[in-house]
Amino acid sequence: MNLLVAAATEFEIEPFIQNRKNADILITGVGTPTTLYHLTKKLFSKNYDFVIQAGIAGTFTESFTLGEVVAVKEDTFGDLGIEENGKMKTLFDSGFFEKNAFPFTNGWLVNPNPILQKGSLSFAKAITVNKVTDNSIQNKFALEKFVADTESMEGAAFHYVCLQQQINFLQLRSISNRVGERDKSKWELKTAIKNLNTELIKIVDNL
Repeated sequence: MNLLVAAATEFEIEPFIQNRKNADILITGVGTPTTLYHLTKKLFSKNYDFVIQAGIAGTFTESFTLGEVVAVKEDTFGDLGIEENGKMKTLFDSGFFEKNAFPFTNGWLVNPNPILQKGSLSFAKAITVNKVTDNSIQNKFALEKFVADTESMEGAAFHYVCLQQQINFLQLRSISNRVGERDKSKWELKTAIKNLNTELIKIVDNL
């Protein structure tokens, strides 16, 4: 199997890289533009059977514990839209995009791969943002608008490319912090990365 493992930073998957399983590694850089470009370029360079994105994420909910690893079932661009009079409309709300135009399903980029049903990880509904913030009003809006569990800066871009290329994929996220908490002393970064790589290695071993 030709397998690709992608991450925004080397730091997030360093234990996996040291393990050097039978997988190619792609470090895309942080954010949607670099993810879109580097992932698309990589997929055109080789025929991959499966792509995994692994990284940390913040959570909006108390349902997930810090350090827990989740599989993202659906993701979307959480700040792509129009803000007027203190309110934000997505491009779907504004009529610029059709909610069910491929690769979207009701405005979401949904992973249809049956591998999600085989694993023991909890599913997460995620949004992807270009700006991580401690602004409580913006975070409250994001939570209420999308009813999301987690937030990252690359996930929706990853889903978008993989769905467009019709390639099997899986997004793994380990919860490092509560959304809006910028005090790193309250993050569980070390635990999140350790658990992320443990699950990543396990999944790759079983593919």
